[in-house]
Amino acid sequence: MLSKQITPTRHDLWFLPLGGTGEIGMNMNLYGHDGEWLMVDCGIGFDHENGRSRYIADAHFIEQQSSRLQAIVITHAHEDHIGAIMELWPKLKVPIFATQFAIEVIFNKLSKEAWAAQVPLHIVSFHQRYEIGGFSVTWLPLPHSIPEACALLIETDIGNILHTGDWKKDDNPVIGSAFDAASFAALKSLPIDVMVADSTNATKQGSSRSESRVYPGLLKTIKAQPGRVVVTCFSSNVARFVTLVKIAHKLKKHCAIFGRSLENMVSIAKRLGYWPEGLTLVDPKHIGYLPKEEVMVIATGSQAEPRSATQKLAHGFHPWLCLEEGDTIIYSAIKIPPNIKSIDQQISHFETRGVNVIHADDTEKEGVVLHASGHPCQQDLIDFYKLIEPDMLIPTHGEPEHLQAHQLVAESAGIHKVLSGQNGDLFKIKPFEKKLSDWVAVGKIQIG
Repeated sequence: MLSKQITPTRHDLWFLPLGGTGEIGMNMNLYGHDGEWLMVDCGIGFDHENGRSRYIADAHFIEQQSSRLQAIVITHAHEDHIGAIMELWPKLKVPIFATQFAIEVIFNKLSKEAWAAQVPLHIVSFHQRYEIGGFSVTWLPLPHSIPEACALLIETDIGNILHTGDWKKDDNPVIGSAFDAASFAALKSLPIDVMVADSTNATKQGSSRSESRVYPGLLKTIKAQPGRVVVTCFSSNVARFVTLVKIAHKLKKHCAIFGRSLENMVSIAKRLGYWPEGLTLVDPKHIGYLPKEEVMVIATGSQAEPRSATQKLAHGFHPWLCLEEGDTIIYSAIKIPPNIKSIDQQISHFETRGVNVIHADDTEKEGVVLHASGHPCQQDLIDFYKLIEPDMLIPTHGEPEHLQAHQLVAESAGIHKVLSGQNGDLFKIKPFEKKLSDWVAVGKIQIG
Protein backbone atom coordinates (compact mmCIF):
# COMPACT_ATOMS: atom_id res chain seq x y z
CA MET A 1 0.00 0.00 0.00
CA LEU A 2 1.41 3.38 -1.01
CA SER A 3 1.86 5.97 1.75
CA LYS A 4 0.15 9.33 1.36
CA GLN A 5 2.22 12.10 -0.22
CA ILE A 6 2.49 14.82 2.46
CA THR A 7 5.08 17.06 0.82
CA PRO A 8 4.40 19.05 -2.38
CA THR A 9 6.66 18.46 -5.37
CA ARG A 10 7.93 21.17 -7.74
CA HIS A 11 4.84 20.49 -9.85
CA ASP A 12 2.46 21.09 -6.94
CA LEU A 13 0.92 24.23 -5.48
CA TRP A 14 -1.21 23.48 -2.43
CA PHE A 15 -3.37 25.33 0.10
CA LEU A 16 -3.99 23.69 3.47
CA PRO A 17 -5.99 25.54 6.16
CA LEU A 18 -5.40 24.32 9.72
CA GLY A 19 -7.69 26.96 11.23
CA GLY A 20 -10.08 29.71 10.12
CA THR A 21 -11.92 27.87 7.33
CA GLY A 22 -15.31 26.73 8.55
CA GLU A 23 -15.10 29.12 11.51
CA ILE A 24 -14.35 32.78 12.26
CA GLY A 25 -11.08 33.12 14.15
CA MET A 26 -8.01 30.92 14.74
CA ASN A 27 -6.60 31.67 11.29
CA MET A 28 -3.70 29.44 10.31
CA ASN A 29 -3.01 28.62 6.66
CA LEU A 30 -0.29 26.70 4.83
CA TYR A 31 0.81 27.03 1.23
CA GLY A 32 2.98 24.26 -0.19
CA HIS A 33 5.28 24.11 -3.22
CA ASP A 34 8.49 22.28 -4.20
CA GLY A 35 9.10 20.61 -0.84
CA GLU A 36 8.46 23.79 1.14
CA TRP A 37 5.68 25.33 3.23
CA LEU A 38 4.73 28.91 3.99
CA MET A 39 2.43 29.76 6.91
CA VAL A 40 0.03 32.68 6.52
CA ASP A 41 -1.18 33.96 9.91
CA CYS A 42 -1.00 32.20 13.24
CA GLY A 43 -4.08 33.19 15.21
CA ILE A 44 -6.08 32.44 18.30
CA GLY A 45 -9.74 31.58 18.81
CA PHE A 46 -12.23 31.53 21.67
CA ASP A 47 -14.42 28.67 22.87
CA HIS A 48 -17.69 30.49 23.57
CA GLU A 49 -19.33 27.36 24.98
CA ASN A 50 -16.56 26.65 27.46
CA GLY A 51 -16.17 29.78 29.54
CA ARG A 52 -14.65 31.66 26.58
CA SER A 53 -11.40 29.73 26.84
CA ARG A 54 -8.65 30.59 24.37
CA TYR A 55 -7.49 27.99 21.89
CA ILE A 56 -5.15 27.54 18.95
CA ALA A 57 -5.24 25.29 15.92
CA ASP A 58 -3.61 21.88 16.23
CA ALA A 59 -0.40 22.45 14.25
CA HIS A 60 0.99 18.92 14.65
CA PHE A 61 1.16 18.43 10.87
CA ILE A 62 3.53 21.36 10.29
CA GLU A 63 5.41 20.86 13.56
CA GLN A 64 6.47 17.46 12.21
CA GLN A 65 7.74 19.20 9.05
CA SER A 66 9.12 22.36 10.66
CA SER A 67 12.39 22.04 8.73
CA ARG A 68 10.39 22.57 5.53
CA LEU A 69 8.53 25.64 6.86
CA GLN A 70 10.13 28.78 5.43
CA ALA A 71 8.42 31.50 7.47
CA ILE A 72 5.26 32.81 9.09
CA VAL A 73 3.87 35.76 7.13
CA ILE A 74 1.23 37.96 8.74
CA THR A 75 -1.63 39.83 7.06
CA HIS A 76 -2.45 42.10 10.04
CA ALA A 77 -2.24 42.43 13.82
CA HIS A 78 -5.59 41.09 15.02
CA GLU A 79 -5.46 38.39 17.69
CA ASP A 80 -7.17 35.82 15.46
CA HIS A 81 -4.22 36.24 13.07
CA ILE A 82 -1.22 36.59 15.44
CA GLY A 83 -2.34 35.37 18.87
CA ALA A 84 -0.90 31.84 18.59
CA ILE A 85 2.65 32.91 17.80
CA MET A 86 3.77 32.79 21.45
CA GLU A 87 2.51 29.21 21.77
CA LEU A 88 3.79 27.85 18.46
CA TRP A 89 7.00 29.71 17.63
CA PRO A 90 9.18 27.67 20.03
CA LYS A 91 8.11 24.55 18.11
CA LEU A 92 8.48 26.06 14.62
CA LYS A 93 11.43 28.47 15.05
CA VAL A 94 11.08 30.27 11.72
CA PRO A 95 11.30 33.95 10.69
CA ILE A 96 8.21 36.14 10.97
CA PHE A 97 7.45 38.73 8.26
CA ALA A 98 4.90 41.51 8.80
CA THR A 99 4.34 45.25 8.44
CA GLN A 100 5.73 47.54 11.12
CA PHE A 101 2.45 47.89 13.03
CA ALA A 102 2.00 44.13 13.26
CA ILE A 103 5.64 43.62 14.23
CA GLU A 104 5.24 46.17 17.05
CA VAL A 105 2.18 44.30 18.37
CA ILE A 106 3.95 40.93 18.08
CA PHE A 107 7.11 42.26 19.74
CA ASN A 108 5.03 43.63 22.60
CA LYS A 109 3.63 40.13 23.18
CA LEU A 110 6.97 38.36 22.83
CA SER A 111 8.83 40.75 25.12
CA LYS A 112 7.50 38.84 28.12
CA GLU A 113 9.19 35.62 26.98
CA ALA A 114 12.77 34.64 27.81
CA TRP A 115 13.31 33.40 24.23
CA ALA A 116 12.00 36.58 22.54
CA ALA A 117 15.45 37.68 21.32
CA GLN A 118 15.74 34.47 19.28
CA VAL A 119 12.75 35.34 17.06
CA PRO A 120 13.77 36.77 13.66
CA LEU A 121 11.25 39.59 13.10
CA HIS A 122 11.31 41.17 9.64
CA ILE A 123 9.50 44.45 8.92
CA VAL A 124 8.17 44.53 5.35
CA SER A 125 7.27 47.48 3.15
CA PHE A 126 4.13 47.75 1.04
CA HIS A 127 4.42 46.71 -2.62
CA GLN A 128 7.94 45.32 -2.15
CA ARG A 129 8.61 41.74 -3.16
CA TYR A 130 10.26 39.40 -0.63
CA GLU A 131 11.86 36.09 -1.60
CA ILE A 132 11.03 33.51 1.08
CA GLY A 133 12.27 30.09 0.00
CA GLY A 134 10.48 29.19 -3.22
CA PHE A 135 7.78 31.80 -2.57
CA SER A 136 7.79 35.48 -3.56
CA VAL A 137 5.52 37.48 -1.25
CA THR A 138 4.26 41.05 -1.69
CA TRP A 139 2.20 42.90 0.93
CA LEU A 140 -0.60 44.92 -0.70
CA PRO A 141 -2.40 47.36 1.66
CA LEU A 142 -6.15 47.10 2.08
CA PRO A 143 -8.45 49.02 4.45
CA HIS A 144 -9.62 47.12 7.54
CA SER A 145 -10.33 47.94 11.19
CA ILE A 146 -6.66 48.04 12.19
CA PRO A 147 -3.70 49.87 10.61
CA GLU A 148 -1.59 48.23 7.90
CA ALA A 149 -3.87 45.31 7.02
CA CYS A 150 -2.73 43.66 3.79
CA ALA A 151 -3.53 41.15 1.14
CA LEU A 152 -0.63 38.87 0.22
CA LEU A 153 0.39 38.25 -3.36
CA ILE A 154 2.17 34.88 -3.27
CA GLU A 155 4.01 34.02 -6.47
CA THR A 156 5.74 30.77 -7.38
CA ASP A 157 7.29 29.50 -10.58
CA ILE A 158 4.10 27.55 -11.41
CA GLY A 159 1.26 29.76 -10.13
CA ASN A 160 0.09 32.89 -8.33
CA ILE A 161 -2.17 33.31 -5.31
CA LEU A 162 -3.86 36.36 -3.79
CA HIS A 163 -4.63 35.76 -0.11
CA THR A 164 -6.89 38.67 0.86
CA GLY A 165 -6.71 38.51 4.64
CA ASP A 166 -9.40 40.65 6.30
CA TRP A 167 -10.35 43.74 4.30
CA LYS A 168 -13.03 46.21 3.27
CA LYS A 169 -13.58 48.54 0.35
CA ASP A 170 -13.28 51.92 2.07
CA ASP A 171 -12.75 55.02 -0.06
CA ASN A 172 -12.48 57.33 2.96
CA PRO A 173 -10.89 55.54 5.92
CA VAL A 174 -10.06 57.48 9.08
CA ILE A 175 -6.56 55.97 9.18
CA GLY A 176 -4.42 54.66 6.33
CA SER A 177 -4.92 54.68 2.59
CA ALA A 178 -8.17 54.28 0.71
CA PHE A 179 -8.93 51.16 -1.31
CA ASP A 180 -6.60 51.26 -4.33
CA ALA A 181 -8.51 49.72 -7.21
CA ALA A 182 -5.74 50.34 -9.75
CA SER A 183 -3.08 48.32 -7.91
CA PHE A 184 -5.39 45.31 -7.70
CA ALA A 185 -6.64 45.64 -11.29
CA ALA A 186 -2.98 45.41 -12.35
CA LEU A 187 -2.84 41.86 -10.95
CA LYS A 188 -5.08 40.72 -13.80
CA SER A 189 -2.02 40.60 -16.04
CA LEU A 190 -0.15 38.04 -13.89
CA PRO A 191 -2.73 36.33 -13.86
CA ILE A 192 -4.07 35.27 -10.44
CA ASP A 193 -4.66 31.51 -10.43
CA VAL A 194 -6.59 31.53 -7.17
CA MET A 195 -7.90 33.98 -4.60
CA VAL A 196 -8.20 32.77 -1.01
CA ALA A 197 -10.68 35.26 0.36
CA ASP A 198 -12.48 36.67 3.42
CA SER A 199 -16.07 35.42 3.76
CA THR A 200 -17.13 37.16 7.01
CA ASN A 201 -19.84 39.36 5.48
CA ALA A 202 -20.64 37.22 2.42
CA THR A 203 -24.19 36.72 3.71
CA LYS A 204 -24.83 40.49 3.74
CA GLN A 205 -26.10 42.37 0.70
CA GLY A 206 -24.78 45.71 -0.51
CA SER A 207 -21.50 47.33 0.51
CA SER A 208 -19.75 47.84 3.82
CA ARG A 209 -19.91 51.46 4.99
CA SER A 210 -16.82 53.63 5.37
CA GLU A 211 -15.31 54.04 8.82
CA SER A 212 -15.64 57.81 8.38
CA ARG A 213 -19.47 57.48 8.40
CA VAL A 214 -19.46 56.56 12.10
CA TYR A 215 -18.51 60.06 13.29
CA PRO A 216 -21.91 61.86 12.89
CA GLY A 217 -23.91 59.17 14.70
CA LEU A 218 -21.48 58.92 17.57
CA LEU A 219 -21.26 62.70 17.92
CA LYS A 220 -25.05 63.09 18.03
CA THR A 221 -25.49 60.21 20.48
CA ILE A 222 -22.70 61.20 22.87
CA LYS A 223 -23.76 64.85 22.85
CA ALA A 224 -27.29 63.90 23.95
CA GLN A 225 -26.16 62.12 27.13
CA PRO A 226 -26.31 64.14 30.38
CA GLY A 227 -24.00 62.07 32.59
CA ARG A 228 -20.78 60.15 32.15
CA VAL A 229 -20.38 58.38 28.81
CA VAL A 230 -18.48 55.13 28.27
CA VAL A 231 -18.03 53.87 24.71
CA THR A 232 -16.96 50.27 24.26
CA CYS A 233 -15.61 48.95 20.96
CA PHE A 234 -13.16 46.42 19.56
CA SER A 235 -9.79 46.99 21.24
CA SER A 236 -7.79 47.05 18.00
CA ASN A 237 -9.88 49.61 16.10
CA VAL A 238 -7.46 52.56 16.22
CA ALA A 239 -9.54 54.55 13.72
CA ARG A 240 -12.56 54.32 16.02
CA PHE A 241 -10.45 55.53 18.96
CA VAL A 242 -9.32 58.55 16.93
CA THR A 243 -12.93 59.34 16.02
CA LEU A 244 -14.06 59.08 19.63
CA VAL A 245 -11.26 61.25 21.04
CA LYS A 246 -12.00 63.88 18.37
CA ILE A 247 -15.62 63.87 19.50
CA ALA A 248 -14.57 64.19 23.16
CA HIS A 249 -12.44 67.22 22.30
CA LYS A 250 -15.26 68.79 20.29
CA LEU A 251 -17.67 68.34 23.21
CA LYS A 252 -15.04 69.53 25.71
CA LYS A 253 -15.01 66.24 27.57
CA HIS A 254 -12.04 64.69 29.36
CA CYS A 255 -11.34 61.36 27.66
CA ALA A 256 -9.56 58.33 29.14
CA ILE A 257 -9.01 54.78 27.94
CA PHE A 258 -9.64 51.65 30.02
CA GLY A 259 -8.05 48.32 29.12
CA ARG A 260 -4.50 47.10 28.63
CA SER A 261 -4.97 45.97 25.02
CA LEU A 262 -6.45 49.36 24.13
CA GLU A 263 -3.58 51.15 25.87
CA ASN A 264 -1.07 49.08 23.90
CA MET A 265 -2.78 49.85 20.58
CA VAL A 266 -2.87 53.58 21.27
CA SER A 267 0.79 53.55 22.34
CA ILE A 268 1.84 51.82 19.10
CA ALA A 269 -0.36 54.14 17.03
CA LYS A 270 1.35 57.15 18.60
CA ARG A 271 4.86 55.75 17.98
CA LEU A 272 4.10 55.03 14.32
CA GLY A 273 2.37 58.32 13.55
CA TYR A 274 -1.22 57.08 13.32
CA TRP A 275 -2.38 59.25 16.23
CA PRO A 276 -3.18 62.87 15.26
CA GLU A 277 -1.30 65.69 16.96
CA GLY A 278 -3.21 67.39 19.74
CA LEU A 279 -5.52 64.47 20.61
CA THR A 280 -4.76 64.19 24.31
CA LEU A 281 -5.99 61.69 26.88
CA VAL A 282 -6.26 62.07 30.64
CA ASP A 283 -4.84 59.68 33.23
CA PRO A 284 -7.57 57.06 33.71
CA LYS A 285 -6.91 56.99 37.46
CA HIS A 286 -8.23 60.56 37.70
CA ILE A 287 -11.40 60.19 35.63
CA GLY A 288 -13.62 59.31 38.60
CA TYR A 289 -13.03 62.67 40.27
CA LEU A 290 -14.10 64.84 37.34
CA PRO A 291 -17.60 66.33 36.84
CA LYS A 292 -19.94 63.73 35.32
CA GLU A 293 -20.91 65.79 32.29
CA GLU A 294 -17.22 66.22 31.38
CA VAL A 295 -16.31 62.52 31.50
CA MET A 296 -15.92 60.18 28.52
CA VAL A 297 -14.22 56.79 28.60
CA ILE A 298 -13.27 54.40 25.79
CA ALA A 299 -13.22 50.84 27.14
CA THR A 300 -12.42 47.31 26.02
CA GLY A 301 -15.05 44.61 26.33
CA SER A 302 -17.73 45.13 23.67
CA GLN A 303 -18.02 41.34 23.39
CA ALA A 304 -18.35 40.87 27.19
CA GLU A 305 -14.87 39.42 27.56
CA PRO A 306 -14.59 38.20 31.18
CA ARG A 307 -11.67 40.36 32.36
CA SER A 308 -12.37 43.40 30.19
CA ALA A 309 -12.90 46.95 31.44
CA THR A 310 -16.56 46.99 30.35
CA GLN A 311 -17.27 43.77 32.22
CA LYS A 312 -15.74 45.27 35.39
CA LEU A 313 -17.84 48.42 34.93
CA ALA A 314 -20.99 46.31 34.46
CA HIS A 315 -20.40 44.54 37.77
CA GLY A 316 -19.36 47.71 39.59
CA PHE A 317 -15.82 46.72 40.50
CA HIS A 318 -13.66 48.77 38.16
CA PRO A 319 -10.95 50.43 40.30
CA TRP A 320 -11.18 53.87 38.65
CA LEU A 321 -14.85 54.46 37.89
CA CYS A 322 -18.27 53.46 39.22
CA LEU A 323 -21.10 54.10 36.78
CA GLU A 324 -24.31 55.38 38.35
CA GLU A 325 -27.91 55.99 37.42
CA GLY A 326 -28.02 58.53 34.57
CA ASP A 327 -24.67 57.51 33.11
CA THR A 328 -24.54 55.90 29.63
CA ILE A 329 -22.72 52.96 28.06
CA ILE A 330 -22.57 53.00 24.22
CA TYR A 331 -21.67 49.83 22.31
CA SER A 332 -19.88 50.96 19.13
CA ALA A 333 -19.69 47.37 17.87
CA ILE A 334 -21.90 44.55 16.64
CA LYS A 335 -22.91 41.55 18.70
CA ILE A 336 -20.87 38.70 17.25
CA PRO A 337 -23.33 35.73 17.25
CA PRO A 338 -21.48 33.40 19.68
CA ASN A 339 -21.21 36.30 22.17
CA ILE A 340 -24.86 37.44 22.17
CA LYS A 341 -25.83 35.68 25.40
CA SER A 342 -22.82 37.07 27.30
CA ILE A 343 -23.35 40.60 25.92
CA ASP A 344 -27.04 40.56 26.85
CA GLN A 345 -26.14 39.47 30.38
CA GLN A 346 -23.63 42.31 30.60
CA ILE A 347 -26.22 44.81 29.37
CA SER A 348 -28.67 43.52 31.97
CA HIS A 349 -26.16 44.30 34.74
CA PHE A 350 -25.87 47.89 33.48
CA GLU A 351 -29.63 48.33 33.24
CA THR A 352 -30.18 46.93 36.74
CA ARG A 353 -27.91 49.65 38.08
CA GLY A 354 -29.78 52.39 36.19
CA VAL A 355 -27.14 52.90 33.50
CA ASN A 356 -28.54 53.87 30.09
CA VAL A 357 -27.51 51.37 27.40
CA ILE A 358 -27.25 52.22 23.68
CA HIS A 359 -26.18 49.46 21.28
CA ALA A 360 -25.17 49.91 17.65
CA ASP A 361 -27.35 46.96 16.60
CA ASP A 362 -30.42 48.78 17.94
CA THR A 363 -29.68 52.27 16.61
CA GLU A 364 -29.04 50.81 13.15
CA LYS A 365 -32.80 50.29 12.81
CA GLU A 366 -33.32 54.00 13.53
CA GLY A 367 -30.72 55.10 10.96
CA VAL A 368 -28.12 56.16 13.54
CA VAL A 369 -24.75 54.68 12.62
CA LEU A 370 -22.52 53.77 15.57
CA HIS A 371 -20.40 51.05 13.95
CA ALA A 372 -18.83 50.13 10.62
CA SER A 373 -17.71 46.60 9.77
CA GLY A 374 -14.14 45.89 8.70
CA HIS A 375 -15.18 43.24 6.16
CA PRO A 376 -16.60 43.27 2.60
CA CYS A 377 -20.27 42.66 1.85
CA GLN A 378 -21.58 40.99 -1.31
CA GLN A 379 -21.27 43.96 -3.67
CA ASP A 380 -17.72 44.66 -2.46
CA LEU A 381 -16.75 41.07 -3.22
CA ILE A 382 -18.29 41.22 -6.69
CA ASP A 383 -16.51 44.49 -7.49
CA PHE A 384 -13.19 43.08 -6.25
CA TYR A 385 -13.45 39.92 -8.34
CA LYS A 386 -14.35 41.85 -11.48
CA LEU A 387 -11.21 43.94 -10.96
CA ILE A 388 -8.87 40.96 -10.68
CA GLU A 389 -10.66 38.21 -12.63
CA PRO A 390 -9.09 35.27 -10.74
CA ASP A 391 -9.24 31.85 -12.30
CA MET A 392 -10.50 30.22 -9.10
CA LEU A 393 -11.73 31.12 -5.61
CA ILE A 394 -11.30 29.38 -2.25
CA PRO A 395 -13.58 30.96 0.40
CA THR A 396 -12.06 31.14 3.89
CA HIS A 397 -12.47 33.08 7.15
CA GLY A 398 -16.07 32.12 7.77
CA GLU A 399 -18.49 29.56 9.12
CA PRO A 400 -20.14 27.13 6.65
CA GLU A 401 -23.03 29.51 5.90
CA HIS A 402 -20.57 32.30 5.06
CA LEU A 403 -18.48 30.03 2.82
CA GLN A 404 -21.57 28.81 0.99
CA ALA A 405 -22.83 32.36 0.47
CA HIS A 406 -19.40 33.42 -0.74
CA GLN A 407 -19.38 30.66 -3.33
CA LEU A 408 -22.69 31.90 -4.76
CA VAL A 409 -21.40 35.49 -4.82
CA ALA A 410 -18.22 34.42 -6.62
CA GLU A 411 -20.17 32.49 -9.22
CA SER A 412 -22.40 35.51 -9.82
CA ALA A 413 -19.21 37.55 -10.43
CA GLY A 414 -18.13 35.14 -13.17
CA ILE A 415 -15.78 32.86 -11.21
CA HIS A 416 -16.81 29.39 -12.34
CA LYS A 417 -14.21 27.42 -10.39
CA VAL A 418 -14.85 27.58 -6.64
CA LEU A 419 -13.41 25.07 -4.20
CA SER A 420 -15.14 25.32 -0.84
CA GLY A 421 -14.18 23.25 2.17
CA GLN A 422 -12.99 23.34 5.73
CA ASN A 423 -9.96 23.06 7.98
CA GLY A 424 -7.91 19.96 7.18
CA ASP A 425 -8.97 19.78 3.53
CA LEU A 426 -6.13 19.92 1.00
CA PHE A 427 -6.81 22.28 -1.90
CA LYS A 428 -4.69 21.40 -4.93
CA ILE A 429 -4.18 24.45 -7.16
CA LYS A 430 -1.53 23.05 -9.53
CA PRO A 431 -1.07 20.98 -11.68
CA PHE A 432 -4.87 20.61 -11.52
CA GLU A 433 -7.65 21.83 -9.22
CA LYS A 434 -8.94 19.35 -6.68
CA LYS A 435 -10.06 19.24 -3.05
CA LEU A 436 -9.13 16.28 -0.85
CA SER A 437 -11.44 16.29 2.16
CA ASP A 438 -10.10 15.62 5.68
CA TRP A 439 -6.56 15.28 4.35
CA VAL A 440 -4.99 15.99 7.74
CA ALA A 441 -6.39 15.72 11.24
CA VAL A 442 -7.21 19.15 12.69
CA GLY A 443 -8.63 20.42 15.92
CA LYS A 444 -8.11 23.00 18.61
CA ILE A 445 -5.89 23.06 21.68
CA GLN A 446 -6.95 24.98 24.75
CA ILE A 447 -4.31 27.35 26.09
CA GLY A 448 -6.22 29.18 28.83
